[in-house]
Amino acid sequence: MENNRLSQDEIDALLNGTGSTPDEPEVPEVHDLSEMERDAIGEIGNISFGSSATALSTLLNQKVDITTPSVTVIPKSKISDAFPEPYVAIEVNYTEGFSGSNLLVVEQNDAAIIADLMIGGDGKGADPSLGEIHLSAVQEAMNQMMGSAATSMSTVFSKKIDISPPRVELLDVTEEKGTDRIPDDEMLVKVSFNLKVGELIDSSIMQLYPLTFAKDLISSLMNTGNTEEETTSQPDVTYEQPKEPVTPEPRIEPQQQQQPPKRQGTPKKAAPVQVSPVEFSAFDPNEASQAPINNLDMLLDIPLSITVELGRTKRSVKEILELSAGSIIELDKLAGEPVDILVNQRIVAKGEVVVIEENFGVRVTDILSQAERINNLK
Repeated sequence: MENNRLSQDEIDALLNGTGSTPDEPEVPEVHDLSEMERDAIGEIGNISFGSSATALSTLLNQKVDITTPSVTVIPKSKISDAFPEPYVAIEVNYTEGFSGSNLLVVEQNDAAIIADLMIGGDGKGADPSLGEIHLSAVQEAMNQMMGSAATSMSTVFSKKIDISPPRVELLDVTEEKGTDRIPDDEMLVKVSFNLKVGELIDSSIMQLYPLTFAKDLISSLMNTGNTEEETTSQPDVTYEQPKEPVTPEPRIEPQQQQQPPKRQGTPKKAAPVQVSPVEFSAFDPNEASQAPINNLDMLLDIPLSITVELGRTKRSVKEILELSAGSIIELDKLAGEPVDILVNQRIVAKGEVVVIEENFGVRVTDILSQAERINNLK
């Protein structure tokens, strides 16, 4: 009889749970992002929320700044440490391009200010207890922001990306209110941006999504970069000539054949060619003088672009970025001063603006002299 009894070491291994089956290799779980992956997530957020800031600035009629994000990985068990205060959570699902959810989190006081600005208020003294109208206003603002972000992501990933209409809900982790909107994954990625809205808000706006979804974003971004690199580094392609019947070329006499260019090296004796002097027809100066000098008949049908310029000014890039709806730009012309009339971007006359029924027009008051117009063309 064979001895099938287990040794003491094997019994200890079974009791301690340290035994392993060789047929089932252990798969390491990923619980963090590398530095390069964090930079990639930050760059995606920086590009997408850059356009979102522009959309929000237009809606609120306020200057909006969203800074470069910081990326952290947090376990779901410690979500209360990441969100200790009452927030407003906006859930967005990707319907095309990606498969996953994205939770946008804003502090409740900031959401109240955004809602007050959306419904025509000044944002000062906004009531943090958000009602139905205020939540709808926040939902519309976030819808515009995430729509702009999805458009920017479509450019980054070179594919169409679409999202579902956002759903807004109050989030209070300490009281377990609205926590069902938080993804069920064990590890979550939090992308935190600093949000400034005029002089009213200086706070944070955060994205929260599963670590697996972040890995999908990074993988897709890397594949997009590799595809572009392969496209730009493709070697020259030689196309085969189509297999069609070729019409034989007419036979060229030896004396009419063009001699190939000489190559450097030992000169070879070229074939003799026929050389003859060129003969020009007689030139009669009287005939040239009889031709019309100012014949413009052939130019009368050429279309020209006419522009009326009210004035000009120069602004720095910073000042241009600060423009919003309602901003006033001061020009270099005084009120009532004649406007410039340009043809193909060259000034030819001056005039005054008039209204013809419901359209603007310009009445010519002064035409530049021929010498001045010629100087403007130089």
